[in-house]
Amino acid sequence: MNERIRAREVRLIDEKGAQLGIVPVPEALRIARERNLDLIEVAPNAQPPVCRIMDYGKHKYEQGKRDREARRKSKGGEVRLLRMRPQIGRHDLDIKLRKLRELLGEGNKVRISLRFRGREMSRPQMGTEVMDTIARELLDAATVEGPIRRENRLMMMMLAPKPGTRPPREPKAPKEPAAPKEAKQATEDKEKVASDAQQQVQVEAVVEPLRESEDTEDSGEAG
Repeated sequence: MNERIRAREVRLIDEKGAQLGIVPVPEALRIARERNLDLIEVAPNAQPPVCRIMDYGKHKYEQGKRDREARRKSKGGEVRLLRMRPQIGRHDLDIKLRKLRELLGEGNKVRISLRFRGREMSRPQMGTEVMDTIARELLDAATVEGPIRRENRLMMMMLAPKPGTRPPREPKAPKEPAAPKEAKQATEDKEKVASDAQQQVQVEAVVEPLRESEDTEDSGEAG
């Protein structure tokens, strides 16, 4: 990249994909700097090496995005973890359910973890009820993989997305009703009249000094 390129000359490709021929590296660097871009060696084993002019930061971002998408497709999504308490309230549970739908809609599996504290250890049925509620509420979007497991203070359940699951979409704002054709025409007529009146005032403002100037010249000749 840039000054780290060791070759003496390179086959240069610009940011639009056009071939610029074989040029010395200093000349290729000058062209890239004039365009506020970087010189990147894309085929170092070619003879001569192939370099391309591009925005390196943007290139790395897009490459990382493509890699993440490829990993997601090849592995079927990631396994995400969502923690909560057995005594979770209904409002908080609704928030967790929305988050679960979002994660499942992205193709991820989700491991739900309930942690018991103090006297909650003697009431494991609280955690079972929460897990059953989640499975029932997400019946259209997820399937439960395996039985609910309990390890010491933790109770866990794995959810996998159903095929075709999509994250919830934000409701679109209603469109404003279009103005009637008559009202639109009346508005345009008013704007035209106002524009004509303004132009008339501007013309009168210019003509009036000219008239005064002509009167002054006439009076001087008469004198």
